[in-house]
Amino acid sequence: MSLAPARRRLRVRGQVQGVGFRPFVYRIAVESGLSGWVRNDSEGVQIEVEGPRTRLGEFERRLRADAPRLARIVALEGHDVPCNDERGPFRIIASGSGCGGAHVTPDTALCTECLAELFDQRDRRWRYAFINCTNCGPRYTITRTLPYDRPNTSMAGFEMCGPCLAEYEDPRNRRFHAQPNACPDCGPSLTLAGPDGNRLTGDDAVAGALDLLRGGSVLAVKGLGGFHLVCDARHAETVTLLRRRKNREEKPFALMVANAASAALHGAVGPAEQAALESPERPIVLLERLDPAADLPPGVAPGLAMLGVMLPYAPLHYLLFHEFAGRPSGLDWLERPLDLTLVCTSANPGGEPLVIDNTEAIRRLGGIADAFLMHDRDILVRCDDTVGQVRGGELRFIRRARGQTPRAIQLAHGGAPVLALGGYLKNTVCVTRGDEAFVSQHVGDLDNRPTCRALEETAMHLLDVLDIEPAAVACDLHPDFASTRLAERLAAERGLALTRVQHHHAHVAAVMAEHRLAGPVLGLALDGVGLGADGEAWGGELLRVGRDGFARLAHLSSIALPGGDRAAREPWRMAAAALHALGRDDEIERRFVNEAARAVRQMLVQDVRCPRTTSAGRWFDAAAGLLGLKEVMRYEGQAAMLLEGLATAHGVVDPAPGVHLADDMTLNLLPLLGRLADTSDAGFGAALFHSTLAHALAEWVATAAGRTGIADVVLSGGCFMNRLLSHGVERRLQERGLAVHEACELPPNDGGISAGQAWVALMSGRE
Repeated sequence: MSLAPARRRLRVRGQVQGVGFRPFVYRIAVESGLSGWVRNDSEGVQIEVEGPRTRLGEFERRLRADAPRLARIVALEGHDVPCNDERGPFRIIASGSGCGGAHVTPDTALCTECLAELFDQRDRRWRYAFINCTNCGPRYTITRTLPYDRPNTSMAGFEMCGPCLAEYEDPRNRRFHAQPNACPDCGPSLTLAGPDGNRLTGDDAVAGALDLLRGGSVLAVKGLGGFHLVCDARHAETVTLLRRRKNREEKPFALMVANAASAALHGAVGPAEQAALESPERPIVLLERLDPAADLPPGVAPGLAMLGVMLPYAPLHYLLFHEFAGRPSGLDWLERPLDLTLVCTSANPGGEPLVIDNTEAIRRLGGIADAFLMHDRDILVRCDDTVGQVRGGELRFIRRARGQTPRAIQLAHGGAPVLALGGYLKNTVCVTRGDEAFVSQHVGDLDNRPTCRALEETAMHLLDVLDIEPAAVACDLHPDFASTRLAERLAAERGLALTRVQHHHAHVAAVMAEHRLAGPVLGLALDGVGLGADGEAWGGELLRVGRDGFARLAHLSSIALPGGDRAAREPWRMAAAALHALGRDDEIERRFVNEAARAVRQMLVQDVRCPRTTSAGRWFDAAAGLLGLKEVMRYEGQAAMLLEGLATAHGVVDPAPGVHLADDMTLNLLPLLGRLADTSDAGFGAALFHSTLAHALAEWVATAAGRTGIADVVLSGGCFMNRLLSHGVERRLQERGLAVHEACELPPNDGGISAGQAWVALMSGRE
């Protein structure tokens, strides 16, 4: 064993700042008897360490194996440098200048150590709503710019008291350089206020808030990334009242419960679901309902077989459940089911951006909330809750936001930085830096001015906080999207190249980017709508995608949209279009007894105001309309969600024969719709639709694979959030020996296309 001294210079890249990485390095260096130093700099963490070579090897091994809870090491590089006979103790030295390669850590749930202190009456932070350490708490949402130091966060105005400062300066303490570190003597504080913003009387804001919730009130509660509207989910009248006040007719509400045992009272919680619920990211997880008829008031998730459930992640959330439990000591109470279920929905009235400011909350939520539980630590970046569902034992995203953003996605290749502005619905922004892509939190639908302003704010903040100056801009092909107009303006103002990316090309490219696929691949993109390269409305596309772009190999047969965009909101119109295409116009007015049925029939017969689309989403709507599930949707995708729920409840059926594949590879679904029109059992019809569609799509893709020789298949687009469809297609393709790739780090819906746009722009820049 060599005891000869050596010195190593190490570079650690990834999510290694603001996560306790330097004190971790300090601890293992001291334990190993090594000298040297560690510091943050523009690329991550830099280390110089000196000692016997065998100890240096063990030190490097522990850097990866024992890294802190929130650290994510992307690269660890090292080389020998001359020894300098350093004999002093290992040191943590001041950060280097610049921050061009640093990562911002996402917000995370309270860690076990802080929870133990929160519920320990002997601890000075007992029941303190802003307890945190380097292993947990707010990061991204309180960061104005890098480096991640207290003056650059919303904690700048809170001067640490003596005990807090001592923790902050002690590298052996888990609060060493925890920028939000505070206590009741020096940190933020809670306020319980009435609808006018005036403080309500009472000694304890949490106790007062719980009393209001028990009494049937709606509260606006300030979280990490914004306000939630909260009420007792078992108060049917209050749930109905909240819907009316928020103008949210039928879209499901998310729930918050104390723990996984409490979640299991409402939905099926297997090991994978429990792991997702309890993860530091604390997403909303979709669970299969145990008993939709008796579980909770119908107004929580009308007609749906799934419930969105999350666990507490901020100390304030925990304190509400702790108060309900009678303020027990210790953590044992968090292992048992607790009979408190809260509706916990984003406070964004009218589909506008999430409310984050106290004054703004009083103004915008005053007609919705009966009281406000808020605090004086500013939220600098709005960030909604992440939503996902478990498939194949892993969480798949529906909405990627708090806890996930701005976590980097590793790319196969680097290039000049790109800013991609996303699409129209479920908008996100993506920026690239080298071989990393950073996708923003969910921005929302760009159908109102405040959200359009929020899009630009999100893009500028992401560029600033990651210290990126883009060399190119990417956007959707559609000229009328607010994201496209912003991209055009930024490109013109900054003299940057602008890449316009077809919508479904971006869907497929997003999956290619995260799986580091060079291509070519067969891309099956199924969604509601996207502007095609020919100016038509696409949405059921079979593409060949590679570094050189894409080619449209085939598509679903087109169907009329009677009334244009209105048909996308009214499934009965799509059902009428299917009946017309089947030559059964005489059934339209018999099936759909409303004032518009006759006019819609005439529009279809005369082919007036009936643009056509290949959209898979509209075929789902037609199926739901024919089965009588929903004539008019109250939110996007409602009909398809009801159809999936009904099919799941019915169980598996064999696919029907007769879906037609034309010589030009067009896939005609009309024979399947004809079968649905003739069935009287809606559950059977829903199950038949799913099994037949999955079978037909798999045959379609397999045929294309045989003709092209391409064995890699990408499944993307919002329709692949449907578990029955995605599982059915994936299984059948794998049985045919094809490699199937789906969205894992990103949502398959439009929340992921900004990453696809960025990847296409990167590839075009490499040519």
